[in-house]
Amino acid sequence: MSAMLLNHRERGSGSAVVLMHGMFGSLGNLGSVARALGENFRTLNVDLRNHGGSPHDPLMDLPSMAADVVATLDSLGVERAALLGHSLGGKVAMQAALSYPERVAKLVVADIAPVRYVQSHSPIIEALGVIEQSEIGNRKEADSILAAYENDPGVRGFLLQNLLRGEDGKYRLRLNFSAIAAHYFQGLMAAPEGDHYDQPTLFIKGENSAYIQSKHRDEIRRLFPRSSVEVIGGAGHWLHAEKPQEFNQLVEQFMRGSDVYGPLVW
Repeated sequence: MSAMLLNHRERGSGSAVVLMHGMFGSLGNLGSVARALGENFRTLNVDLRNHGGSPHDPLMDLPSMAADVVATLDSLGVERAALLGHSLGGKVAMQAALSYPERVAKLVVADIAPVRYVQSHSPIIEALGVIEQSEIGNRKEADSILAAYENDPGVRGFLLQNLLRGEDGKYRLRLNFSAIAAHYFQGLMAAPEGDHYDQPTLFIKGENSAYIQSKHRDEIRRLFPRSSVEVIGGAGHWLHAEKPQEFNQLVEQFMRGSDVYGPLVW
C-alpha cells in the first residue's frame, strides 16, 4: 500500500482539524465548516484520493485512504489532528482513528456508521459511466444523461461539479471513475476495521436519514466507546448543507469542549 499526498486547502491557525468530503465530492463541500472553525482552528480541507485535485490510483479502500490522511499530516508537520468526515469521508476518518489512534485527537463522523452498507449508488455509477464514455460538449448534455438516472436536480448539480472542460473543449470527469467503480462494493461500502478508538467521538445524524440507525448502537459503542450521537432535526444525509448553522455549532462546541459522552440515545 503506497500512501499519497492529498490536495488540500488550509485556513486559520491553532489545533489542526482535517475535513473530509463524501463520495463523488471534493474539498469545497465542507467549506462552510472550515469557515466556521477557521477563527479558532487550523482547518485542512482535503480531496480524497481519486477525487478533486488529489492524485489518481487504481487502489481504493479505507486503509489506503486513511494512510493518505496520515501521510498528508506528516508532510505538513502535523503530529496530531482532529478529524471530521461526512459519508465516505466519515468512514475514512473512522479508519484513520482506528489505525492511527495516536495521530487523532478527536473524531466527528457525519451521518455514517461503522458498518458495511447495502445501499447502492449503482444508478449514479451507471450514469457517470455513460458520461465517462461520451463526448460531452456542455454541462447541459451531461445533466440530461444524469436526469435519466437521478431525479433530484440538487444531486445532479453536486455530481456535475466533477465535470471539467479540457483544452480540446470537451468536458470530462476529474474523478478517477474506473477506480471508484471497481472498488465500490468491496472497498468503499466496507466497514472500517480495528480494535477501538478511545478518544472523544461525536456522531452527527440527520433526523431524516437512514444511514445511522438504532441497530448500529452496539457497533458504534464497541469501536468508539467514548462516543455520543447528536441528531439534527429536519436534516437528511446532507446535514452540513441543509442545516449548516446547527451542524457547525455542534462541531465547534465539540472541538472546543471537554470529554463529555453518554448513552447512545436517538
